[in-house]
Amino acid sequence: MIKSVTVAEVALPEVVVVGHFQNEDLLATLPKRAAWADAALAAAKRGEATGEAGKIAEAFPVGEGQPQRVIVLGLGKRDKFKPEGLRSSFAAVVRRLGTTKQTQVLLALSPALDFAEASLEQAGRACGEAAGLLAWDNTVFKGKATDKKERPALTLWGDKKGLVKGLQHGAALATSVNYARSLSETPPNIATPAYISELAKKLAKECGLEFSVLRGKELEKEKLVGHINVGKASENEAHFIRLKYTPEKTGKKKDKPAVLIGKTVTYDTGGLSLKVNNGMVGMKRDKDGGCAVLGAMHAIATLIKPDRPVVALLCSAENSISDEAYRPDDVLTFRNGVTVEITNTDAEGRLVLADGYCWACDKEDPAYIVELSTLTGGVVTALGSTYCGMFCDDDKLRARIEEASGVSGERVWRMPMHQEYRDMMKSPIADILNSNPNRKAHAGQGAAFLSYFVKDGVPWCHLDIAGVHVAENDGGAFVKGPNGWGVRILADLLAQE
Repeated sequence: MIKSVTVAEVALPEVVVVGHFQNEDLLATLPKRAAWADAALAAAKRGEATGEAGKIAEAFPVGEGQPQRVIVLGLGKRDKFKPEGLRSSFAAVVRRLGTTKQTQVLLALSPALDFAEASLEQAGRACGEAAGLLAWDNTVFKGKATDKKERPALTLWGDKKGLVKGLQHGAALATSVNYARSLSETPPNIATPAYISELAKKLAKECGLEFSVLRGKELEKEKLVGHINVGKASENEAHFIRLKYTPEKTGKKKDKPAVLIGKTVTYDTGGLSLKVNNGMVGMKRDKDGGCAVLGAMHAIATLIKPDRPVVALLCSAENSISDEAYRPDDVLTFRNGVTVEITNTDAEGRLVLADGYCWACDKEDPAYIVELSTLTGGVVTALGSTYCGMFCDDDKLRARIEEASGVSGERVWRMPMHQEYRDMMKSPIADILNSNPNRKAHAGQGAAFLSYFVKDGVPWCHLDIAGVHVAENDGGAFVKGPNGWGVRILADLLAQE
């Protein structure tokens, strides 16, 4: 692919990209005085120039002052076009440029789009994201046995201010997403809870955030029993990590912080309820909720800069096996007094998240809470890899998250919450079970469990990202592997402030 992307004015572009809607005459949307217009029309006559979204055709102008290449990018049908659709379509151009090694690129899209400035900015953002996301380096852990290919560094520019502004925003946001992806990719022998703490501390120093961490005796003092028990079988002690962004100016109405909670289980063996049939492979990504929250805090501090304070809580532990491990049949008493009977030590994420919810409600006085976690296989069964499962009964918060979803392209689907699901979690021994073995409403069980740790009146949303946090194939703006799901939707949520 590419090494990096920069948004800067291109005096003599090597490549010009123009847009072409399906079943429309390209001539009508070309700048009439452009030196490369004839080449664009020639490209549009090629058989591959169908105008379908993401399809590209090329031509090669001849003469002084001409670009080396003109790419006609299909935009699909005009009546179905949405600016965010360019995220996937423009990725085809970026992938092509990764092979041609041409780096100075002008996006001459505004004549075809002919949109209001806001929509043009959104289109530019989608293109900037596509380029930035494809600049992610997934070869960090390749060694001497692999020949690494040279990757070009792209410079992009747009033909209108809105497009340029969008390109700048999208490229910057992609940097935050890639931060989360790189952490997700980091293996568990490196990315321990202590490693996550040090990374968060470094991020705080670079971005002007507050940082603190609780571990060992401090967890006991604060009664964070989920972290204590999930992490006690591992030589890598659990860490409860807190970051805070404070805006330069705050008003009375926005003094309460938004709280973002991320499940950051650095490795999950299943504990004594051991995962079977190679089920541990990929469990380094059980920290991806926390990775997304860290990436979002990077974007919030460097790009979004909302008027509201934002607190991030990373619930980090390693679920391992030893004679110290917590057991099925154990009963834990949480900070808020709720007692939990352990029936399955592989339902560990909700235990550390319960600590996060208790802390948020007790210590942060939140305006609202949004939590991300790779929590259940049930949500994958229900929604596959198309939608994140969204559990949120607060109408205002849910509407805001759905709006952010529409902008970011990170799709959510509302899942039901009902007292019957909460009743399913009742225990004959303690207040509740950590997992009901009947497996009914498996994704809903996780949300129902978490609801016992949220104070009445606090708006909250649980996003189960188990089905969406990894790109299963190489295509569009992503290569196969972690995709940083959640960074963009959280950034767009806070951009509303």
